[in-house]
Amino acid sequence: MKKQSLIAGANGQRYIIPFILVTSLFFLWGFAHSLLDVLNKHFQEILHVSRAESGLVQFSVYGGYFLAALPAGYLINRFGYKKGIVTGLLLYALGAFLFYPAAMFQLFWPFLVALLIIAFGLAFLETAANPYISVLGPKESAGRRLNLSQSFNGLGWIFGPLVGGMIIFGMQSKGDNQFDTLTWPYLGVGMVVFFVALMFMKTPLPEIKPEETSALHPGTKPRKLWSIKHFRMAVVAQFFYVAAQTGINSFFINYVTESIPGVSNATAAIILSFGGMGLFWVGRLSGSMFMKSVAPQRLLSVYALLSILMMALVVAGFGWLSVVALFSTYFFMSIMFPTIFVLGLKDMGHLTQKASSYLVMAIVGGALCPMLMGYIADQSHIRLGYLIPLMCFAVVLHFGLRGYRK
Repeated sequence: MKKQSLIAGANGQRYIIPFILVTSLFFLWGFAHSLLDVLNKHFQEILHVSRAESGLVQFSVYGGYFLAALPAGYLINRFGYKKGIVTGLLLYALGAFLFYPAAMFQLFWPFLVALLIIAFGLAFLETAANPYISVLGPKESAGRRLNLSQSFNGLGWIFGPLVGGMIIFGMQSKGDNQFDTLTWPYLGVGMVVFFVALMFMKTPLPEIKPEETSALHPGTKPRKLWSIKHFRMAVVAQFFYVAAQTGINSFFINYVTESIPGVSNATAAIILSFGGMGLFWVGRLSGSMFMKSVAPQRLLSVYALLSILMMALVVAGFGWLSVVALFSTYFFMSIMFPTIFVLGLKDMGHLTQKASSYLVMAIVGGALCPMLMGYIADQSHIRLGYLIPLMCFAVVLHFGLRGYRK
């Protein structure tokens, strides 16, 4: 039997160039997200905000996803994937450029506004790119294909804290203007993103329409979106997964510096980059390969269980052992977002784009967890805050075991 192509249309046409271009977007928003984890700690120091207040960084970004996801889905459905992607890139670049005037105010709220606009752009990119990759080839390999693209998202997560730690904390240690340390990285990001937007404007992309019928709609009366159980459960699982990931990221540097005396912010950022995000990237790459022989829901269940065990070690506070457990969790949670996404969109037919918007809206879970963890940390110790991600992974485990079923 002929081996099925990972990236090909129904008529055998190969979509290599569109696949590469759209995959580059995964890197860009991974970089944007992981840079937030450096900002969280930096804002605590230069603006003297509490750990709970610093959670407003994630609240602005993930709240922006919630606000923009449905409008993004509507506009993409109305005008196509390409225009949706270009709109997202331009909003991303605008938000990055706004860091320059925000630094002049030297207040917290202008930075939050800039991050909110970046989030609007990222919502467009994720609403367009995730389903676009999933239909850019045979549906049987959608999970593998999305995990492959998401591996470049993991690469972006590596470079975010690495660049942020080197530039932001590096310039701060040299005595440079503390607000200039925020301006230059984001001006550079804005220019790169604007250049990518120009590339998309000049490059033709195939407009792929999802199937008008699916196994979920065998009769003449199509079912309503929220009546589809596995989609509903995927939205819940995605909400709690993103809450867990964002909470772990937000206070990673705090946890390492407080658990291991003598470790600086810059060193903790390097541990986050190569330890946590490095394993995240490896997990995405290996996850795509494992899914050739292991069912996605089964791999998701195993990784969720192991993530719960890692979080238990983090809460226990065993020094370096707990730090290793903390960054090891990144390997196991690496496949969760794309796998939940694909399982939630399975056989959605013409409802795919609308369902995708709601799955992106579920990212709002990341807006709430950091503030709750920060409040717990301010009252006691940061390690106890990691009970929240532990409980979130239990929800993901339930989805992998039962919730994915149609």
